[in-house]
Amino acid sequence: MPESRPVAVALGSNLGDRQAHLHHAAARLGQVLTDLSVSAFVETAPDGGAPQPHYLNAAAVGRSAAPPGDLLAGLMTIEGERARTRPFPRAPRTLDLDLILVGDLVVTSPDLELPHPRFRDRRFVLEPLAEIARDLVDPVTGLTVADLLARL
Repeated sequence: MPESRPVAVALGSNLGDRQAHLHHAAARLGQVLTDLSVSAFVETAPDGGAPQPHYLNAAAVGRSAAPPGDLLAGLMTIEGERARTRPFPRAPRTLDLDLILVGDLVVTSPDLELPHPRFRDRRFVLEPLAEIARDLVDPVTGLTVADLLARL
């Protein structure tokens, strides 16, 4: 059986009852990941693109031995439970769950890129992640989440 690894997930919502969507995601992540920690929820402005409502963001960190593709499929299932649609890139969403890190794995495939390709530049990911896992290491840069946040 594969060894359990730390898994970091970014949570976001800017449609409907944002708090309820994030609480649902946190509860469901607790069924997928062991030793789950969830950051405080923070309100953030949308990151570029067309005007849209503000986001409620958070981060979650737990452990899993599941392959990254299975983890991603699980996240998409949880999004679907909150009626997530993808009408166009960067569209407003009821729930957005991004797989940020899975241990020290580096994956590049058409369906999945690990670590998440843009997490190092996103304060709305790094701040909540630093709250609960500041020493988690990005396997590409070798920097901790705290170091990455300090560089922004």
